Amino acid sequence: MEKRINSLVDQMYPSLQEWRRDFHKYAESGWVEYRTASKVASQLAAWGYEVKAGREVVAEDARMGVPPQEFLRAQEQRALSQGAVAEWLPQLSGGFTGVVGILDTGRPGPTVAFRVDMDALDLQESGELDHLPAAGAYASVNPNMMHACGHDAHTAIGLGLAYVLSQCKDELHGRIKLIFQPAEEGVRGAKAMVEAGVADDVDRLFASHVGTGVPLGEVVCGAYGYLATTKLDVTYRGVAAHAGGSPEEGKNALLAAASAVMNLHSITRHSGGNSRINVGVLEAGSGRNIIPNRAAFKLETRGDTTEVNEYILSRALDIIQGSAQMYGVESTIEIVGKAGSSDPSPELLPYIHAQAGKVPEVTSVVESISAGGSEDATYLMERVKQNGGLASYVVFGTTLAAGHHNEKFDIDEEVMKIAVKTLALCALNIHELAAPIMADAR
Repeated sequence: MEKRINSLVDQMYPSLQEWRRDFHKYAESGWVEYRTASKVASQLAAWGYEVKAGREVVAEDARMGVPPQEFLRAQEQRALSQGAVAEWLPQLSGGFTGVVGILDTGRPGPTVAFRVDMDALDLQESGELDHLPAAGAYASVNPNMMHACGHDAHTAIGLGLAYVLSQCKDELHGRIKLIFQPAEEGVRGAKAMVEAGVADDVDRLFASHVGTGVPLGEVVCGAYGYLATTKLDVTYRGVAAHAGGSPEEGKNALLAAASAVMNLHSITRHSGGNSRINVGVLEAGSGRNIIPNRAAFKLETRGDTTEVNEYILSRALDIIQGSAQMYGVESTIEIVGKAGSSDPSPELLPYIHAQAGKVPEVTSVVESISAGGSEDATYLMERVKQNGGLASYVVFGTTLAAGHHNEKFDIDEEVMKIAVKTLALCALNIHELAAPIMADAR
């Protein structure tokens, strides 16, 4: 069967490339992945998966950082004009762009889930001809939307895995769940899928990513240390007045924001681990002779653990509200993204190591690495572990043309072969993993 999986993936490699380049060309940012999600849903259904989409798998009240309705409507029309599968759009409409494919083998066994993120970044892609997607005519055609973190490859890998497992269904046990998640960038989407219950029946969860500084041919069985994080948008509203004639009549929102920003960067650190805080955007005022009546800024907090991040967040909220009181302005605080920390299940790492070692293109397997940044797959991982299951975050190395989140980011597409083969083997041989299966107790 392992030889068959290798053969299937080798044969479908041109399709993997075609899918990845198609998703790259029609990049879609968080909560507007209408074209991508509709094509994924359509393909899964064609391969015999039970498909759930939209509000079935995305809890409305748990979504974060959702764009305005006008933008959502405009992007849905844009997606339709670019080839979205029309029959799926009603379910996805309004920014409910999650998709889950379920393959039930009818034989006893665990529920094994694979998480796939689909969204692009808010970034204008390079049009220079030394950038391969531009030279190959598959650079993003959507302004300020670019796959600069590999999620186009992730979606193609998810489809490739779905196809291979559908062809090997007679050799599988239990249930397979493919979780195609929107809005990972800004850590906005996973919580809404968790709150919709998509991970509640999962015994084994594999999240994954390409790149991250790992070389082509290397597989990392578990990435540790993703930072807990919270993303906030803050708005201050004061009173405008003539800066020379009647300044005492104004309430200066700019000064409130400036005071908050300076004090936010002075928060005392926590002994429980490393922490971060950053204000990345600050906007205020309309003219040099006007007391500013509005100011807005965007910030994020991070911590080695959820506890550390919550401490930094609590102090940040105190400062934001205190600055508003000090200058007599009103404050609005919106949480637009959030994720906790979660480490891989140690019991799962040797199993992943064994599967990756069977893939011909893999040159080295590393048990674990320390990760940087943040990832909302941690929501899914934590839910699975809280329910007694096992979860890990696998990294598939690839050569990069430029760093993640760069306008010239690009990958060596060979990594997709390695990822599909490894993940397919993880599903196929799951019976080899000697650990309790939640399904036995249900």
